[in-house]
Amino acid sequence: MDGGVFSLREALKRGAVVLAFFKISCPVCQLALPYVERLYAAYKGKNVSIIGVSQDGKKNTAQFLNQYELTLPVALDDTKAFPASNAYGLTNVPTIFYVSQDAVVEQSIVGWSRSDMQQLTQNVASAVNANPANIFRPGESVPEFKAG
Repeated sequence: MDGGVFSLREALKRGAVVLAFFKISCPVCQLALPYVERLYAAYKGKNVSIIGVSQDGKKNTAQFLNQYELTLPVALDDTKAFPASNAYGLTNVPTIFYVSQDAVVEQSIVGWSRSDMQQLTQNVASAVNANPANIFRPGESVPEFKAG
């Protein structure tokens, strides 16, 4: 979003990476990204990179980030060829990948799964030697599953 270039190879030098691919018009993405934001807020400054990857243009993505109060770093996939999305073989969004520091995709979440998000939180916590954050608030109604 800031005009820079994101390099997975460079990010992995600092630690594990979470890539959250999304499209702003996708209702399941609208559900999932605020939880990715909570994950980002919980581990900001630790040796993990949590990056959104938008399949939309800069202007519309900026409006989406503002609307959902998202502060996590976001990369833009080329909206004509989608090279990043295609490199990961995406068929649906949201799709979230947990990439360990040794460049292995250890977890992928397609659509929304509460239990998979809890596992993602545990994976990130383990990677940075921290306790798992509680990204679900007490009393919050969170669906178990929604297809992407």
